[in-house]
Amino acid sequence: MAYYYAEPCHTFNEYLLIPGYTGPDCVPSNVSLATPLAKYRPGKEASRLTLNIPLVSAIMQSVSDDRLAIALAKEGGISFIFGAQSIRSQAQMVAKVKSYKAGFVVSASNLTPDSTLTDVLNLKEKNGFSTIAITHDGSAHGKLMGIVTSRDYRISRMTGSEKVSTFMTPFSKLVTAPESVSLKEANDIIWDHKINALPIVDNEGCLKYFVFRKDYDSHKDNPFELLDEQKRFRVGAGINTRDYKERVPALLEAGADALCIDSSEGYSCYQADCLKWIRDTYGSSVIVGAGNVVDADAFRFLADAGADFVKIGIGGGSICITRETKGIGRGQATSVIEVAAERDKYYKETGVYVPLCSDGGIVYDHHMTLALAMGADFIMLGRYFARFDESPGAKVMVNGAYMKEYWGEGSNRARNWQRYDLGGAGKLSFEEGVDSYVTYAGSLRDNVELSLYKVKSTMCNCGVKSIPELHKNARLTLVSPTSIIEGGYHDVTLHTNATSIK
Repeated sequence: MAYYYAEPCHTFNEYLLIPGYTGPDCVPSNVSLATPLAKYRPGKEASRLTLNIPLVSAIMQSVSDDRLAIALAKEGGISFIFGAQSIRSQAQMVAKVKSYKAGFVVSASNLTPDSTLTDVLNLKEKNGFSTIAITHDGSAHGKLMGIVTSRDYRISRMTGSEKVSTFMTPFSKLVTAPESVSLKEANDIIWDHKINALPIVDNEGCLKYFVFRKDYDSHKDNPFELLDEQKRFRVGAGINTRDYKERVPALLEAGADALCIDSSEGYSCYQADCLKWIRDTYGSSVIVGAGNVVDADAFRFLADAGADFVKIGIGGGSICITRETKGIGRGQATSVIEVAAERDKYYKETGVYVPLCSDGGIVYDHHMTLALAMGADFIMLGRYFARFDESPGAKVMVNGAYMKEYWGEGSNRARNWQRYDLGGAGKLSFEEGVDSYVTYAGSLRDNVELSLYKVKSTMCNCGVKSIPELHKNARLTLVSPTSIIEGGYHDVTLHTNATSIK
């Protein structure tokens, strides 16, 4: 007969942390949120990739593109660029992230000398960049003819039909640098000449890159930036179990720092085959995660198959309806607790620590701390990041409030059939996700800063100053339905609902 679990599964909302002793040095500023992404042998070697904050963005069309990847890397996390697109376009997104923080940025806004002021204004409105390169053919690497910035024109005194050649700063008046210049030298030139942008040109006078003053300032403002050895932003990418033999090489060539097999359910021969091919082809040089799983057996299967990290969670996402349509899944808290116990057992047996990623089920900021306390090393978030300016979804007005579009990979809109592939026909036979809106929340930086301050504050309440300490010392308790109600405001009338009587 079928196997029945004796206990029901639970969600994060059914648990609370018990406070521990808080010493005088246990303050948020002393808390480290650094955490490993790739497996390693503690005491013998360090993880090949360590995050500065325990947040990664979901492998979703409505969440993880190059823009959000740059914003999250600035804060110390990493994005996994969505894979439900052509190999070429995904690799281009990865390359954009890698080139962005190298300090040498490929120009994203370009026009020709024959373009007009109207073209300048339209391009600025579209891309949001005030520096526009003027090349002979309007390409990013054409012969540089000049530059246009907001200081070169006054809309109130111009008609819009003026040609760029009549008001641009011409090449002869520009401060430029050769391709051989280092980033430090480029920044010195910027400061010495009091300019905001330095064009980097080759021997033929063709534009190669820009170095911007704001990137230097940005680094000073973002001390936790997640950078590689060449001072470039770290970025990940999602792959599937169909075209990985073509997709993986392209992503690695573009500079991807980590890969993750994107699947709604990872306990399969397809993920094992994918992992085997990557290990046979690249050995241990490529960081690749796998999942998703909800129990000990599935974790061990993927760990033995060569996964660098394992993702936990089936059906817990806010836009996921897998549990409704297929009847599979498990409460996220129970899943993390069981898989973490098996991870620790695996470490004792093999000496290899395999990091865990909790994916889904995060509704409130305190759920992040609970996921980490239960054994997760980092957290993958979709809805959370979809709310921000930097996400790909459109910002729209719905019922008088600003919202952001957010759709699941299993929705009819995304049609990411590879994520739900079981070796059958190449199509999405039925939906496992919905098309929705989430409340617009502003910039990624402001929200992440606040969320992680809450995490650090809670960790201090528990008497710990690092995620490993939280794993070891956290004490958690299940709460009753009545306790959950008691946890919010109750038996009062909110002041905002009162009407004054004169």
